[in-house]
Amino acid sequence: MGHTDKPNVYYEGHRPEMVDFVPIGCKRVLEVGCGKGAFGAAIKERNGAEVWGIEIMEEYGKTAKKQLDKVMIGDFEVLLEKLPENYFDCAVFNDSLEHMRDHYKVLTEVKKRLVPGGYISASIPNFRFYRNIKEVLFKKEFQYMSAGILDYTHYRFFTKKSIVRTLNECGYEIVTLEGISEDKNRKLRLLNFLLFGFLSDMKYVQFGLTAKSV
Repeated sequence: MGHTDKPNVYYEGHRPEMVDFVPIGCKRVLEVGCGKGAFGAAIKERNGAEVWGIEIMEEYGKTAKKQLDKVMIGDFEVLLEKLPENYFDCAVFNDSLEHMRDHYKVLTEVKKRLVPGGYISASIPNFRFYRNIKEVLFKKEFQYMSAGILDYTHYRFFTKKSIVRTLNECGYEIVTLEGISEDKNRKLRLLNFLLFGFLSDMKYVQFGLTAKSV
């Protein structure tokens, strides 16, 4: 299976809930996995920014070129070395960091492309989402799918704790880290209450974050 098996909505990329994770002062923005360019276009309009996009699917990258200032089509981990150093205010990874074969190298190399004190914005699937854990613990299943937390193109899996640790190890400091796409399951809420909030992170499908290079 490949990227072409994914539903088209996967590449629409409007993601209005992620816009505020990109600091409004950022004027040169790189979006990794820009899809058709909808999110980047929203950032261009809101920030008055120059937005570059990277997209592995040529069909969608061509559409993005109509909306963004520059679009490179291909594997980001290959194209990364072609990006200018000390140039971008912010690099955006909306559902893309988990697709990287070597996310540590990516984060380290991206830091070189950011201006001092530049930012990373990202949405990252939460492996500890309760439905996912339920499948593993009670159904003894780990079935990959065409989208979602167990997307078959995911190389990496993250929890809230591992997100913080990974970014810190790569030279970033968390500015904002919030759960998004909350599942308001009553049984989970009750169990979380009884366990004094220990399961609070498990109600979120993803986490949205802003981190600053230090």
